[in-house]
Amino acid sequence: MKKVLITGANKSIGFETARQLLQQGYFVYIGSRSLENGLIAVEKLKAEGLNNAEAVQLDVTDTASVKAAREFIGAKTEVLDALINNAGINGGMPQSALDASIDQFKQVFETNVYGVVRVTQAFIDLLQKADQPRIVNVSSSGCSLTLHSDPNWKYYTHKAAVYPASKAALNMYTIDLAYDLRDTPFKVNAVCPGFVATDFNNHRGTGTVQEAGERIAKYAMIDENGPTGKFISEEHNPETGETPW
Repeated sequence: MKKVLITGANKSIGFETARQLLQQGYFVYIGSRSLENGLIAVEKLKAEGLNNAEAVQLDVTDTASVKAAREFIGAKTEVLDALINNAGINGGMPQSALDASIDQFKQVFETNVYGVVRVTQAFIDLLQKADQPRIVNVSSSGCSLTLHSDPNWKYYTHKAAVYPASKAALNMYTIDLAYDLRDTPFKVNAVCPGFVATDFNNHRGTGTVQEAGERIAKYAMIDENGPTGKFISEEHNPETGETPW
């Protein structure tokens, strides 16, 4: 049975991604900053007959928490087949380039960028033991420099200085990570779940968590012919998903 760790999986898109991978026969480690919330999420899944899930206390901003999660999962399995770096924060709105505080930038980057680096580096050894390891960094088409520079893009006026900058940095990390792992079986991609109605955006989105979970799960399960080092947004590009940086 393949095993996957999903950060921020106790609710919303992370939870739905966990549900869909469980339905595909994966064992899912539910990373949650609050262990209590993670345990509640596992019980919800078990109520649906999805029993192969286990909660893991995991705060991506806390090095000790990440290390403890690695030790916990490492005691359970020698191999991790996929890592989905889903945990993220938006930093609050509005985010004017002139008014956003340095503290806002630090807080968002701590979770959305440094958190991904912490978790990826902590679990890379377990991933390297898998036959076809996969890493999915949950990104956003809203961080595309190309799209945000195009006045004809439908979200052109949806500007924010902090959150998109963090995801643009995450995209660059994804490119470098894929490059470092280029001569291995790894597939590493940045995947946008779409503009989804969740607590994250006060339910202003137009997509569903089911659609988002499907998009993310898909790239955790791609075979050896799948892409790597790509920025994927099926909402932006329904045909191939590939999106300009």
